[in-house]
Amino acid sequence: MPASDDAYGRALDLLEAIARAGADFERIDTHAATILLHGKSAWKLKRPIRFGYLDFSTADRRHAAVQRELELNRRTAPGLYHGLRCVRRDEDGTLSLDGAGTAVEWLLEMERFPDRALLAHLADAGMLDDRLLTRLADTLHSFHEHAQIVPGGRGAERLARVVEGNAASIAACPEVLDTRQAQALIERQRSLIRRFAPLLDARAEAARVRVGHGDLHLANIALIAGEPVPFDCLEFDEALASIDVLYDLAFLLFDLWRRDLRHEANLVFNRYLDLSPADETGAALIPLFVSIRAAIRAHVAAATPCQAVEARNLLALAGAVLMPSCPVLLAIGGLSGTGKSSLARALGDLGGVPGARILRSDVLRKRLAGVQPETRLPPASYTPEASAAVYHALGKGVAGALAEERSVIADAVFAKEDERRAMAVLAERAGVPFRGIWLEAPETVRLARVDGRIGDASDAGRAVAAAQSGQTPDGVEGWTVLDAARPLAALLTDARALLR
Repeated sequence: MPASDDAYGRALDLLEAIARAGADFERIDTHAATILLHGKSAWKLKRPIRFGYLDFSTADRRHAAVQRELELNRRTAPGLYHGLRCVRRDEDGTLSLDGAGTAVEWLLEMERFPDRALLAHLADAGMLDDRLLTRLADTLHSFHEHAQIVPGGRGAERLARVVEGNAASIAACPEVLDTRQAQALIERQRSLIRRFAPLLDARAEAARVRVGHGDLHLANIALIAGEPVPFDCLEFDEALASIDVLYDLAFLLFDLWRRDLRHEANLVFNRYLDLSPADETGAALIPLFVSIRAAIRAHVAAATPCQAVEARNLLALAGAVLMPSCPVLLAIGGLSGTGKSSLARALGDLGGVPGARILRSDVLRKRLAGVQPETRLPPASYTPEASAAVYHALGKGVAGALAEERSVIADAVFAKEDERRAMAVLAERAGVPFRGIWLEAPETVRLARVDGRIGDASDAGRAVAAAQSGQTPDGVEGWTVLDAARPLAALLTDARALLR
């Protein structure tokens, strides 16, 4: 063993002995770090390793890495990251933690939390509810908006470097990952980067490339004091973390999608875009971004012998998410309280990753007013002219998504015939199937639902819902009428049948 590795080993032995003396000791070894859990603390050391994509082979490199990890993770989890500690060697060679002498090894001290707080564990237990995922999307959007902007443009070039790095790492694992399958995947990703180069470059020029998290999967997000807290970001290579914000988000979408949590992935995707108009046109990149994320996880898994099957499955997923899907336009109409938005959310997972873009008139109205979705608007925002502007924005958004070959769900009242007809025309122009669903429910049911709304984008209260009772269209030609007084599960079954 080299002298430097021997010093690391002695430092680790000291720290483990100290940690074992505490309560509830546990040691976790990952491919790049060793974590010592004891009491309320977690000590994290970088392992003396070198891969093609990271180098922790010297004490100085490991020191720089934990220092950078502390700085970067305090952006999202200041309460979890306490600071650095140091193993030192005195003149007679004795090692001590935070004592006198020469620095031998640096470690990161963090707040310990139970494994059950990880969103990966909550996902396994079926406990990722819509409210938590909405808060998570809000947290990530806020983080990205405040993250350091990376100047210089070259969005396509940045992504191409990631793909070439993947190609080299995958090629180094021929005994695990099928070479022909991998080559086909890499060629497909290269082709898509060439196709989307203008969009990728435009997003970089528009400040959508930032110093992100870089490793945003469910095992790196914890539920702390009721709030989702991302931690353990990518710190060893700033270039790998200087990425398009949607590529950062795509790791989370990938992790949800691979677990077959498609509704959850679609909810996060739509909430993020609802908050971020600047990223609306970038949504076409999500399948490519998810594919690249899956390829990264494939070669990381391939480096661990016991994960060979998972590595192959991930490589297959990286290809599958790039398979073309047949887009569709679904419009859901009905008076306030009929459950349009609930049905839209439940149907959002249709099509390929990340599912359909749900364009809701209530959210678009808030966007036009320059406020957050849940902000209440004054009556002046509900004039006929204002409503016409909302439907115009809805049509524009639908047309844009369909042009990018993405499925869309349009969620609005659609009380007027011309509003309903406009949706069918947009689908015809795009050459995609159209389905219109009109929801009906008794006034008593609608009023009860409106009364029960909490933190919703709709401003329609009891008075508005009651006044709409006389506005039911005489007919909704070409649309399927469904009884919305029934439970959502029954309604969802009928709606899915219409989409087959």
